[in-house]
Amino acid sequence: MVWGPVTLNTWMTCLTRSTADHFILHPSLFLTLCSLLFLSETMEEAANTTETPPAVPVLLERQVRQRKPAVSVLKSKLKQAVTCSVPRIRSTLSGFFPVMRWLPKYNIKEYVWGDVMSGMIVGIILVPQAIAYCLLAGVEPIYGLYTSFYANIIYFLMGTSRHVSVGIFSLMSLMIGQVVDREVFLAGFDLNEDSAVSNIDVLNDTLGINLTVTKVHTVELMGMQCGKECYAISIAVAVTFLAGVYQVLMAVFRLGFVSVYLSAPMLDGFATGASFTILTVQAKYLLGLKIPRHQGYGTVVVTWVNIFSNIHKTNLCDLITSAICISILVAAKEIQERYKDRLKMPLPTELVVVAGATLASHFGELNSRYGSSVSGHIPTGFMPPQLPGFSLMSRVVLDAIPLAVISFAFTVSLSEMFAKKHGYTVRPNQEMLAIGFCNIIPSFFHSFTTSAALAKTMVKDSTGCKTQVSSLISALVVLLVLLFFAPFFQALQKCVLACIIIVSLRGALRKFRDVPAKWRASRNDAIVWLVAMSATALISVELGLLVGIIFSMICFIFRTQNPKVSLLGRVDDTDFYEDLEEYKNLVPPSRVQIFRFQAPLYYANKESFLKSLYKAVGVEPFLELTKRKKAEKKAKDASVKQAKANGEKNNGDVVVRLVQRELEFHTIVLDCSAIPFIDSAGLAAFLELVKEYKGIGVSVLLACCNTSLIDTLQKGKFFGKNDEDMGSLLFHTVHAAVVHANRAAAATDSRSDDSEV
Repeated sequence: MVWGPVTLNTWMTCLTRSTADHFILHPSLFLTLCSLLFLSETMEEAANTTETPPAVPVLLERQVRQRKPAVSVLKSKLKQAVTCSVPRIRSTLSGFFPVMRWLPKYNIKEYVWGDVMSGMIVGIILVPQAIAYCLLAGVEPIYGLYTSFYANIIYFLMGTSRHVSVGIFSLMSLMIGQVVDREVFLAGFDLNEDSAVSNIDVLNDTLGINLTVTKVHTVELMGMQCGKECYAISIAVAVTFLAGVYQVLMAVFRLGFVSVYLSAPMLDGFATGASFTILTVQAKYLLGLKIPRHQGYGTVVVTWVNIFSNIHKTNLCDLITSAICISILVAAKEIQERYKDRLKMPLPTELVVVAGATLASHFGELNSRYGSSVSGHIPTGFMPPQLPGFSLMSRVVLDAIPLAVISFAFTVSLSEMFAKKHGYTVRPNQEMLAIGFCNIIPSFFHSFTTSAALAKTMVKDSTGCKTQVSSLISALVVLLVLLFFAPFFQALQKCVLACIIIVSLRGALRKFRDVPAKWRASRNDAIVWLVAMSATALISVELGLLVGIIFSMICFIFRTQNPKVSLLGRVDDTDFYEDLEEYKNLVPPSRVQIFRFQAPLYYANKESFLKSLYKAVGVEPFLELTKRKKAEKKAKDASVKQAKANGEKNNGDVVVRLVQRELEFHTIVLDCSAIPFIDSAGLAAFLELVKEYKGIGVSVLLACCNTSLIDTLQKGKFFGKNDEDMGSLLFHTVHAAVVHANRAAAATDSRSDDSEV
């Protein structure tokens, strides 16, 4: 309501009449009454208005971080590190040997039965697998038993997981075997030499004569002549020692983050491809073919070509034995999976098959009669410790890197998986130390690389394992075999060991059935799996790992280069804004474009960010400015022509203002809630946007920035000198930015109207 002279005169007339008729009104009371009437009318008008007052943006004050000087922090850490006391020594030892913490609290009545049972069962399974996996590693069977024995004891002392079974692992054995065969071949040894020697041994045993090889190739190593088997285990020990050193260094320098680059789909595909390679390498033993392992790339393809080329040389004895053993092993596995709820413990099928096949081979004289390949003599006892061949390490220094990373990744992932299942915690850094020393210390005792194995860990879990005492029991089972029963495996056929290896790959090879489900769940993960699997199977294991890591990182970069972008609309009359394409009944704000970019903004996707923004809002500043300049020039030319037509003089000083094309929006609000960080290129993109859109009369505001993003913008002077423009460029919510944009536009329009008037 507007108070003018007419209104006041009317009120004064009414009051005068009232006064004349009834009573005389005091002048001061009259003025007070007028003031009250004016105030009531004003309040009534304000109450009846439909417009709400503009929201005032919330101002938050950042806390000042008081960081200690780097020198003082370094001094305190050094002081803490060199401080020596009894509690500190006890804490250090118990941290390095976790067994000191949990063993004194061991509950015998509650834990001992489950630990003993699981330890014995895993030990029984471990013995035939340790002998079998030596075929993959290219070394004698005795070294597999050594590896399993030492690894279980060391992890018992240093591991933080209660359920993980550390020992010989098929994938590690395959990777070791490829390095061993390559170096043995480069050293001049014949990869088929073992078959020739075994035939001479057969003649010596059968005819009772003494035939010797005229010339046996040897190499000098550490001051002594070394044959093929000696050289093979020396190579394996050198790789194992280096892998353990790498793992300990990774633990010391806190480099466990390296494993995060091994994504689950990549590791899964790598393991499946390696399993297919293992199956291919072992296929020749099933048929009894004497084919050397292929050196170089394309092992799977070349090996299968060689197998089919020599299929006519198949040993029928090995073929029949393989068919029987695989049938028994697969049938037992299927029965165990079907009735696992009823069976209190897994069936020791591998041990039964090994025992039966060994007896059949010994009494049937399958080696001497039919030429079937056997494991050979396995000595009892332990060999004296020996230093690793340091002269060989320069040849395998790069081969140990993937072994170290894969071994650590499998061990930590399994440890965390079972710790989460049973409700306790593990220390990844200590796990890295533990697996590192499981490789360093056994390398002095003729052992090769170890890792946690999923199959044996699941067996331990299903048979009631409570602590790592079960690993100690498994080591005792292996010790009994080393001391007393090892020679009984001399007649065991290699095809039986190959059957055990191949049947153990069933779980990994079944992953092929999950590909359609992977594709439906995530095409990106399915493609990573297929690439890692194909590269590992068709090229080589080492290159397959490298290709899988690089490809998965490229996929991640591609996803950040082409993230989801969207324009936002308002949800009814609330302060919430969401994607216009994803939700219904959203209202885009009037003359304000709200843009969301769902990825970090850095050098690789800066151009993608700018292009997607230009496309979303429909206006590219440079092109818009060019159009306006062309329109200005056209208007200027038209003005000159008009002046000439009217006979007016024109000196070329015609001034034409830049043609202003009315845009559909006056402000762009960047919703930064999905941008975790930006780099210098991202900062430059923001500065470029503000500058270019300002040139065409469009404001650019930021909303929902996290503190790290704000810090980067402040360091880059995005908000001007001393952050003087922060209040007009940065907002905590999208709605606050929209309200500010509309208020600023309304103020600008009113000023322009006043100037025109």
